[in-house]
Amino acid sequence: MEKSRTGSSVIIMILVNLLLPDASLGEPRAQVVQIMCGNQLPHKVAIFIQNFVQTMENLTAQVPTSGFSTSLGSSGLDTVHGLVQCYGDLSLPECVLCFAHARTVIHSCYPFHSGKVYLDGFFLRTGNYNFFQEYTGQSDTAVCGNRTQKSFAFQVSARQAVVQAVSAAPNNNGYARSQVPVSRTNESAYVLADCWRSLSASSCRACLQNAFASILGCLPWSEGRALNTGCFLRYSDTNFLNPIPKNGSSRGLECYKNEKLGTRVRQKNAKDLVAIFCIGFSDAEKLVRTLHDSSLNSLNFKYSTLEKATGSFDEANKLGQGGFGTVYKGVLQDGREIAVKRLFFNNKHRVRDFYNEVNIISSVEHKNLVRLLGCSCSGPESLLVNELLPNKSLDLFIFDPSKGKALNWEKRFEIIIGTAEGLVYLHENTNTRIIHRDIKASNILLDSRLRAKIADFGLARSFQEDKSHISTAIAGTL
Repeated sequence: MEKSRTGSSVIIMILVNLLLPDASLGEPRAQVVQIMCGNQLPHKVAIFIQNFVQTMENLTAQVPTSGFSTSLGSSGLDTVHGLVQCYGDLSLPECVLCFAHARTVIHSCYPFHSGKVYLDGFFLRTGNYNFFQEYTGQSDTAVCGNRTQKSFAFQVSARQAVVQAVSAAPNNNGYARSQVPVSRTNESAYVLADCWRSLSASSCRACLQNAFASILGCLPWSEGRALNTGCFLRYSDTNFLNPIPKNGSSRGLECYKNEKLGTRVRQKNAKDLVAIFCIGFSDAEKLVRTLHDSSLNSLNFKYSTLEKATGSFDEANKLGQGGFGTVYKGVLQDGREIAVKRLFFNNKHRVRDFYNEVNIISSVEHKNLVRLLGCSCSGPESLLVNELLPNKSLDLFIFDPSKGKALNWEKRFEIIIGTAEGLVYLHENTNTRIIHRDIKASNILLDSRLRAKIADFGLARSFQEDKSHISTAIAGTL
């Protein structure tokens, strides 16, 4: 038991140092402004879902290095094309976090084929045709603030700032920002204009001109956003823009207005940027070395080991897809079969959930709970390693008439009892009481003898013995 607790502490230390984003990065502008969904249904849902997942994975691979990505789907009625872009003042780490959030939000458009997600710092669009050069559409709209009406002087400054940004952006790789002081006040009007990089300069100009006409209708309100097919335009009386970097010391993408050089893109280190899911610090390397040198290194897996075990995360080894990651079957060099949960995070709360899951799973052990074998935080993404349950999840049996025949009433009763015993252990464990909060058929896995094991502790909440109640937040399964 003492060794288990020590191992848990080592893993927790590594996760805290590796996963918590640097405070200097600040919070990304991940607030949802609007979601627009199409009205066309897929012809074959299974094919559409497969194509959608593949497009998301293609986009995921490109975003960390440029802040922009497109993915051309295959031919067919249910093909899925995708385009994503961070606005020009965001760093790459912020961009990746925004994309992860947008990727979860776009699911709300299901079962419809297409969708657009406008965040305050990011844009994501999917559809069944190549829309990359489109700059205008019927869905173009303006979203206006409705809390504060501004003075005539602010309106004049806001118009000037919008004109400046709209004029500059087409000749500046589609991006411009502007700040115009308000006469006789301490206020300013702040503007950001951004075209999708797939557009030509002329298409960008046309899109922003349409956005300009639309957004001026928001005055005299203090805030206005134009959500157009090919561009985004925003004005505000609050400085929402990231600071213009004075040197190349900050991480990620640095975009700034320069009359001679235009928009510059600086990349500190590709490894640092791709590793946003496990933000690297100098102390983290020391902790990883400490783990390798200790007798507990069996709890830590090298990323390369898990990559090889899963065949470089081959589609053929995919066991399931969730909102926050994918599970793959893997085979280690010693022949052990494992389940590798490949995670991505949309914000710091999801990082804390990962920390919470590892902390909780590593502290409990029961025959009706899925066993954690270890984790990896040294590669470009975070990985959990669990024991592999050959019969996967209970829902595959319940909703499959053929497989369901294997579950006679005796087996079903055993599964019910096993699940109940696992929950009783979680609720009455003498060290830590755990509330799972997401018990469902897909979270009950079955071993080779169809015995139940409870999975997915990302939702679990633990509380100390002297706490009579807990406060629960909205949660989702890792």
